[in-house]
Amino acid sequence: MNYIEIIFSRKDKKSYLFDLLANELGKIDFESFSDDEQSFSAFIAEKKFDENKLKKLLTNFKFANFSNYEIRIIENENWNEQWEQNYFQPIAVDDKYVIHSSFHKNIPQVKYDIIINPKMAFGTGHHPTTQLMMDFILETQIADKQILDMGCGTAILAIFAMKCGAKRCLAVDIDQWCVENAKENIMINNIANIEVLQGNVNILKNKYFDIIYANINRNILLSDIKIYSEHLNPSGQLFVSGFYTQDVEILESTAAKSHLQLVDIKENTNWSALKFFKK
Repeated sequence: MNYIEIIFSRKDKKSYLFDLLANELGKIDFESFSDDEQSFSAFIAEKKFDENKLKKLLTNFKFANFSNYEIRIIENENWNEQWEQNYFQPIAVDDKYVIHSSFHKNIPQVKYDIIINPKMAFGTGHHPTTQLMMDFILETQIADKQILDMGCGTAILAIFAMKCGAKRCLAVDIDQWCVENAKENIMINNIANIEVLQGNVNILKNKYFDIIYANINRNILLSDIKIYSEHLNPSGQLFVSGFYTQDVEILESTAAKSHLQLVDIKENTNWSALKFFKK
């Protein structure tokens, strides 16, 4: 499966504008993003790419003019090479954890070592929302808990939760490419007791969890938060991210209708993550 890379120049554009753009692009099936001093790139499976949808989105984007862009096709077989050369660099957070790919060398020694070969699935640990969710994992009593990683991408949250002592985890993603990538990452981390399934919330029938992680996007969370609550055990915890700080209020009010109480908020560069308890 080939991917499309859309490249935008960063010239004269403020950093927060690219965060806003990424949020909108995620609504039309763009999966991953990267940037450097010169450009910002968005990636989407070739079979899902519709340039007319992209042009309509950019026309309606009220914060800045992004009408000029470059399109590049990335073939399946050279994706890992592209990441190695251009995008994916190791990330270490103090002595807590390090996220790196199997091709990286000279990795620092920390408590938790996580290997991720992304292959276009979202979740290399670089995005603020992933880091917020990982911070919550570190702070949570997770030992012997039943976990759901909804919209798992690379399965980075599922892998980290298991390394932190979770009993069992179900990782779910709607995209087949992500499911395959998640399984590969679980294998190279030598993690047991993670099941990976392709689908949406309908796949959760008769399944219940102590903790649910959903790092997806605002619209899906608003649509599915009631179902997450229904699949939480009594006094279970729900952690959500993938949205901007300005969306916290509507997510809190929607969650409250499903017996979920907001107990903590984290923020990073205008992105937020929320922790709920089931009442």
